[in-house]
Amino acid sequence: MNTNAPPIVVSSLDLERIEKLFELQQHRDSAGAKLLSAELARANVLDPKEMPDDVITMNSTASVVDENNGESRELSLVYPRDADSSANKISVFAPVGSAMLGLRVGQSIAWKVPNGRDLRLRITAISYQPEASGEFHR
Repeated sequence: MNTNAPPIVVSSLDLERIEKLFELQQHRDSAGAKLLSAELARANVLDPKEMPDDVITMNSTASVVDENNGESRELSLVYPRDADSSANKISVFAPVGSAMLGLRVGQSIAWKVPNGRDLRLRITAISYQPEASGEFHR
């Protein structure tokens, strides 16, 4: 576990659904499962109705800036079945997805991409969060 990682908050609903995915072999044995499991182990878990509106939860859409080159883009954090990189829908099992889960606006994440390069993204805004929109049982 990364001891320099920022604190994260996860909804109990998201945690329950992700834990169910760990029961499926294709997810349990995936490359991102160990990282995601470590992130969830250090998370502060809240009821969906208590979720602050500046936290990335499942199905949230956030604006991020690449701190290495200043490029901005919008990413949606989704379950594996909904992942689509061409639409900037990132699976929570992908390294950047597991790193985004539970982050707040203003926090940064760093990780190595497959070519060994270090990337660092800062969360600049959340344009959509299910809990903030009153969707507690999605």
